[in-house]
Amino acid sequence: MASMKNSPSDPGDFAATRWTLVLAAARGSQTPRAATAMAELCRIYWYPLYAFIRRRGYAAPEAEDLTQEFFTRLLEKHFLAAVDREKGRFRTFLLMAVKRFLANEYDRAEAQKRGGGQRIVPLEGLEPENRYRLEPADTLTPERLFEQQWALTLLDQVLARLEAEMTAGSKAALFEAMKGHLAGSRDETYAATAARLGMTEGAVKVAVHRLRRRYRAILQEEIAHTVACPEEIEEEIRYLFTCL
Repeated sequence: MASMKNSPSDPGDFAATRWTLVLAAARGSQTPRAATAMAELCRIYWYPLYAFIRRRGYAAPEAEDLTQEFFTRLLEKHFLAAVDREKGRFRTFLLMAVKRFLANEYDRAEAQKRGGGQRIVPLEGLEPENRYRLEPADTLTPERLFEQQWALTLLDQVLARLEAEMTAGSKAALFEAMKGHLAGSRDETYAATAARLGMTEGAVKVAVHRLRRRYRAILQEEIAHTVACPEEIEEEIRYLFTCL
């Protein structure tokens, strides 16, 4: 398993995280790295925004256009002046920015002119409406839905990274067999997993422990990319789990 020692949750490495690069850009230090960092954050977290806009009552085609136009202007740095210069979470900034955008900035007649037709995130291939149809028809506010989907997107990103690491280490089959144990799933016992893999139950428990430890490290790394200082990581993790 990979070590945690290079996690961006360590203060020495924290300055290089995506959100801190974006915060630096907001202070006037415009760099290609900051633009790339912002684009990567948007690529990962586009769906919570789309779900928020849909829950605000916009039809699917309009929500797609609004999401695209928001990303266009965000990545052109028109909204970076609103970033808190001292601290902040990307999640909070993005929600505040999209609310302001919906309330004051969007004009359908001008959107095509401003965006120049560019598609910052290719939503068509991602089929956002197919995902949105799976959202429960409950009383979640748009803000709560945004935060719930943010948390789920984060966990998907963590799991995808862990799977990629295991696959690169020729352990794809092991990951597939053990991923159900990451969250303490009772679908299969350790003994059953051990029998299926030809391992001892003790060996399976050790492997799951290591897998959980690496999962936790990746989770901290991904959270670090969206907060302004290391001290906020654990607080953000606790808050996002309350959103699920």
